[in-house]
Amino acid sequence: MVKPRVAETEDGIQGEFNVRAYDAMQRQMRDRGWLETGALIKSGIAAGHALELGPGPGYVGLEWLKKTNGTTLTGVDISPDMVTMARENAAAYGLTERTEYVISPGNDIPFDASAFDAAFTTGSMHEWAEPKATFEELWRILRPGGRLFISDLRRDMNRLIRWLISINAKPDVMRRGFATSVNAAYTPKELRELIADTSLRYCVVKGNPVGLRLAGVKP
Repeated sequence: MVKPRVAETEDGIQGEFNVRAYDAMQRQMRDRGWLETGALIKSGIAAGHALELGPGPGYVGLEWLKKTNGTTLTGVDISPDMVTMARENAAAYGLTERTEYVISPGNDIPFDASAFDAAFTTGSMHEWAEPKATFEELWRILRPGGRLFISDLRRDMNRLIRWLISINAKPDVMRRGFATSVNAAYTPKELRELIADTSLRYCVVKGNPVGLRLAGVKP
């Protein structure tokens, strides 16, 4: 039986210590090839101007830019400290001119309708205060034919897999954060039910051993 969902946070990761710790974990995931960049590109998002919601320190989007040609990226994060970190990392990648990072909650994305060729987010959905409103915002800013990709952890993750990930999560503060993130995550079934009465209702939701993915194209 899957335990009830326990909300984690609506304010993102704040504070320099926590942001630096999360940056270290994300950098480790990048170096081990664990980021969702490959799945993102495989979903069809490989060109144009993309919006990344909840980029954190920015590694997924920055790796996406490295592996695609002529692309640009706008990141939207609720945490000012994460935006600062993402800008630092973009500069280290030499990608400042292809990136922009702004501070805003996901349920009020500060861009015009049809402004982006694609939108994606990885690992942030479980933190959204108003998921349905955020779904509609992501759909709104997509141009017709634009692609959407969402991935996150799943709460019904196999216990052995969860344990293996947990023991490899470093630094220790991230191990605790991983546990609360899993507890706040949705199951694939819950996500399908969540989007059923939204503009994303025709998107496809799939599960894998670690998480879930949603992908779709705006008509």
